Amino acid sequence: MTISEVIKKMILFSQGNTHDINHFLKVHAYAKTIGECEGIGAKEMETLELAAIVHDIACPLCREKYGNTNGKKQEEEGVPLVYRFFEGTEIEADVLERVAYLVGNHHTLEKIEGDDYQILIEADYLVNADESHYTKENVQNTMEKIFRTETGKTLLKSIYLV
Repeated sequence: MTISEVIKKMILFSQGNTHDINHFLKVHAYAKTIGECEGIGAKEMETLELAAIVHDIACPLCREKYGNTNGKKQEEEGVPLVYRFFEGTEIEADVLERVAYLVGNHHTLEKIEGDDYQILIEADYLVNADESHYTKENVQNTMEKIFRTETGKTLLKSIYLV
């Protein structure tokens, strides 16, 4: 399954929710940009791109089940959805396991291990900062405490003028 096929499948999964669709497309674009600029390897890039596309796969379920998209609930509900979403595809088992791990932790900012995890956090924040209208103080604080990649920091500074 190609990245484009995964994007198409996720758009279909999103059932016309343009906010969710636009969100994951933007997170994917930032993740791919950061990953390529940081020079991560091909397998890690595949993992990162897949995780960026499906990172919020649990949002529709969480809205229905809990009435909101609480990050911790997304993490809990997202892992089994990832395995179902990719069932029957040719994605390698270790890649799928890592994608599920990233989806299951994409709101956990402690103990970030791996470039794919770090970049996913940064890409999601870049989009969330705009969508949620974060203050300059929030952006500055997050850049200092969470962002680690030079590309992510450069994008954050350039976009939000911090």
